[in-house]
Amino acid sequence: MGRFGKFIGGALGWAVGGPIGALVGFSLGYLFDNTKIETKFDGYPGKAQRHQTNSGDFGISLIVLSAVVMKADGKVMKSELDYVKRFFEQQFGKAKAAEMVKALGDVLKQDISVREVTEQIRYYMQHAMRLQMLHYLFGIANADGHVSAEEVATIKKIATYLGISTPDFESIKAMFVKDTESAYTILELNRSATDAELKRAYRKMAVKYHPDKVSHLGDEFQKAAKEKFQKVQEAYDNIKKERRVA
Repeated sequence: MGRFGKFIGGALGWAVGGPIGALVGFSLGYLFDNTKIETKFDGYPGKAQRHQTNSGDFGISLIVLSAVVMKADGKVMKSELDYVKRFFEQQFGKAKAAEMVKALGDVLKQDISVREVTEQIRYYMQHAMRLQMLHYLFGIANADGHVSAEEVATIKKIATYLGISTPDFESIKAMFVKDTESAYTILELNRSATDAELKRAYRKMAVKYHPDKVSHLGDEFQKAAKEKFQKVQEAYDNIKKERRVA
């Protein structure tokens, strides 16, 4: 088993097996140094039921889904690679990031079953973390300053398989793909909403995207969560200003 040997018999983390395990092989053994979660063998065949997702689990998922989005429009851009590398370095440190980028290169060469991979992630990853994952994927797509239709379609497919609702998907998309309705879309509203509905929607979204929900995933995820939370605040403020709501 090579470098996985020391982990046998312990809490290996959910991403060792299934379609993700088949993709990453033994190249990501180092990630499991911080992947110790309580496990219950129940439900998803041959896997440990999710108890808590940590940064190691999230990191493995990021590698696989990064590859999916980077390949969405048929070409891998340097700006995308730079974005991913920078994110990994800020989140995991330069040493691990270098190995993760190398593993990403291996995964980019493989055919990836988006549905199988995302269904595995969905089973084990809490909703707040899946929302953060979607935000990160849009960041990759927007690394060159433009989110293509192919990238939107791919991320939409991922969101569907992750069990993320259409309003949630459109809310995060609107943070990257701007139009005149983006502030309303971020708050999952339409222009016919009353001022009272606006205030309720803001409170709901503020809770949903609060950075505390992903505080255990590390500084870079926390930073991205704060950015998303800020987008909600900006959308609310812009609509209030437009409507002259106190």
